[in-house]
Amino acid sequence: MRPFSFARAIEVTGAIATVQTNPEAKFIAGGTTLLDLMKQDVEKPTQLVDVNSLPFSQIENISNGVRIGAMARMSDVAENSIIRDRFPAISQSLLLSASPQLRNMASIGGNLMQRTRCGYFRDPAFPCNKRNPGSGCPAMAGEHQKHAILGTSEQCAATHPSDMAVALVALDAVVWVQGAKGERRIPMTEFHLLPGNTPHKETALEAGELIVAVEVPDAIYAARSHYMKIRDRASYEFALVAAAVGLESENGTIKAARIALGGVGTKPWRSLEAESFLQGKSGTRDNFRQAAEVALAGAKPLPHNGYKVELAKRALVRALESV
Repeated sequence: MRPFSFARAIEVTGAIATVQTNPEAKFIAGGTTLLDLMKQDVEKPTQLVDVNSLPFSQIENISNGVRIGAMARMSDVAENSIIRDRFPAISQSLLLSASPQLRNMASIGGNLMQRTRCGYFRDPAFPCNKRNPGSGCPAMAGEHQKHAILGTSEQCAATHPSDMAVALVALDAVVWVQGAKGERRIPMTEFHLLPGNTPHKETALEAGELIVAVEVPDAIYAARSHYMKIRDRASYEFALVAAAVGLESENGTIKAARIALGGVGTKPWRSLEAESFLQGKSGTRDNFRQAAEVALAGAKPLPHNGYKVELAKRALVRALESV
């Protein structure tokens, strides 16, 4: 790990100003991802700004939903009665993430900012377009069994690792950020970026902007939501595929559907096409299977991760049958 300076933020504007003026500074809350990457010499900040003392840890009702502070810990959000009762997919996604020890430390904002688990990205001995733009992507010809099949480019096929982000994308969440120009809202569907020709640009955040909260609107499909995760082992493992879904039905007919996939996309993957397909149809296994076909229609697997196409379809069907 390289030397760095450390400062504990006591107010928001000062913390933002510090990071905005120093491009090599980073915010730190739980540090469960950032510190790992610093030890691996992947992240190299010259300064860390501890934001744990800032007033962004509440989980509270708002007029049309819930507001989750960015400094709230994953374990607290997962066990909160508002989240469990009105947004079960979010609670389920958090409880299926990491380990109890990590969930006790990791923050909601940090979870959204975590970086890919691609082994090439995390090993400086290899080139990586995320670390060094233009250096190449060894995964294209190397090991890529766990890489993405949706949203990839010739520059990158790394999957986004967050479980919670998939649930938030499905449930129309909005990320609130604060920067030098004030506060602004970013829909979760726009927060993470596709790699394209700039895989090193991963989020819509501008220099110095700090995540302060996530808001999730109340909806029938949010209360009838479910998160399913398929992985190599029963705990402490990232998703091979995952599905976050929500349904609103009346007299057996689907009025609204929400569908997002994890473990298969370079960002948390919302399928508006599959949602549109289900609207007005009955909630049958056949319709769910057809919706899964629609959701994976654009998949572009590499030679050794094609199994994810069928696995994701089956996971999506099972998730939809669970709500």
